[in-house]
Amino acid sequence: MIVQRVVLNSRPGKNGNPVAENFRVEEVNLPDNINEGQVLVRTLYLSVDPYMRCRMNEDTGTDYITPWQLSQVILDGNSLEKVDPQLVDGHLSYFLGAIGMPGLTSLIGIQEKGHITAGSNQTMVVSGAAGACGSLAGQIGHIMGCSRVVGICGTHEKCLFLTSELGFDAAINYKKENVAEQLRELCPAGVDVYFDNVGGDISDTVISQMNQSSHIILCGQISQYNKDVPYPPPLPPAVEAIRKERNITRERFLVLNYKDKFESGILQLSQWFKEGKLKIKETMINGLENMGAAFQSMMTGGNTGKQIVCISEETSL
Repeated sequence: MIVQRVVLNSRPGKNGNPVAENFRVEEVNLPDNINEGQVLVRTLYLSVDPYMRCRMNEDTGTDYITPWQLSQVILDGNSLEKVDPQLVDGHLSYFLGAIGMPGLTSLIGIQEKGHITAGSNQTMVVSGAAGACGSLAGQIGHIMGCSRVVGICGTHEKCLFLTSELGFDAAINYKKENVAEQLRELCPAGVDVYFDNVGGDISDTVISQMNQSSHIILCGQISQYNKDVPYPPPLPPAVEAIRKERNITRERFLVLNYKDKFESGILQLSQWFKEGKLKIKETMINGLENMGAAFQSMMTGGNTGKQIVCISEETSL
């Protein structure tokens, strides 16, 4: 049986930007017979996610994910899970996004680190707000009781998408607008909860306008992934001083530490989706050969919602 696969062709370097050429498509022969303990599967959709950038280095900088090896493919059926198509109304790719790990990351992160209390007039700010986690986090913040949700993203079209389709109260285009000035205008009572997907200058600006005893949900630091820095990256001294003075929590959040909440979380996300409370957006690119291009695009903000690579829509083997 001849199949195609994608392997890591080269490393971008700890401080380099990933490019499509870091990946390579190749054909290999697999045995036609299936042995005891093996499973034959057809790949329908693949996910590309920011954390994968760390796996492209020889050292991931973390203790919970391992680096990819050059020209090698990991085939391990021990982590296979059976999914129920009814949970996503037949949209199987949603299991890679809103009704999958990004959805769980957003939901559990807010539940465990956001400290939202319905009716307490809290304001949430979400950076990377039009991405896989950010687009869900803002909606979940509203559902769980935030009175105001403001998103930060990189284009006018994304800002419009957040406010007109996802229910964000306002959105800031960080490439065209002064983020500090916009935050003062759009969050007059300050910021109580910050869902941080990006780190860097944007996060420093948000933290400087956070309230006493407020909370940062440290989901990701995509602006720092191409730099050789520890995770989570330390804040600049002046910003760290503000954080300490105002007793702002900024704890490392790892969704894999909450596996006992995954089943109930998936059911909750599915219910919200079916009730129309959780809107789902995907950016779909076709073809295994475009895996590298999809990853590169996602890392530079080319996606709205979850970036998915469609390999095949034929569900039978």
